[in-house]
Amino acid sequence: MSDPNSQEIPADIAKMSFEEALQELEKIVEKLDSGQVDLDQSIDIYTRGSLLKQHCDAKLRNAQERVDKIVGKNGNLSVEPANVE
Repeated sequence: MSDPNSQEIPADIAKMSFEEALQELEKIVEKLDSGQVDLDQSIDIYTRGSLLKQHCDAKLRNAQERVDKIVGKNGNLSVEPANVE
């Protein structure tokens, strides 16, 4: 089931690393906090910020799924999926 609030991520955002997207998101927050942008620009950059946040959330979920926990059992190491929830 897809999230009704999610939007298609534009290609320029989809190719960003987590760090790049987070950095741009931080710049957007600074602009919005400054109060130096007009209403139309605020709406546009808020929308882009929402897409960046959605992209970052997906990147974090993907990373979380890949995390493995190394467990020592009787001197032997084994790998099992991390319980990160």
